[in-house]
Amino acid sequence: MMVDADLSAPTPAPTPSAPAPFRPRPPVAVATPRGASAFTPVLLLALALVAWLGFQAVQQVSERRQLALLEANLEPQEQAATKLRAALDAVASATAKLATNGNSTARVLVEELRKRGVTINPAAAPKSP
Repeated sequence: MMVDADLSAPTPAPTPSAPAPFRPRPPVAVATPRGASAFTPVLLLALALVAWLGFQAVQQVSERRQLALLEANLEPQEQAATKLRAALDAVASATAKLATNGNSTARVLVEELRKRGVTINPAAAPKSP
């Protein structure tokens, strides 16, 4: 005996344009190591921050020492410039006094300096270094 298959109702083949029915996937369990916590990453971040701040502090101290050394090296030049400025002020003051006393050459010199924006105050006392 032979069993005939039921050919009375053929099933339609799915068309490629028809969307597949939505089937939610079961949740996936993420395997985490036993005893994992946020302590290790937070500790590493804190150590990195402390190390960075320490490095910055060392750099600042080093730069401050270099600036102090440069300032000490420039001190003799500053003193020499102050002495030169005092000497030039004394010469300018003496020239202005000569100009007020009637010296024509000193008067011309003072006028030329005034044209160039240099003012001379003969009454000012020269600054001592």
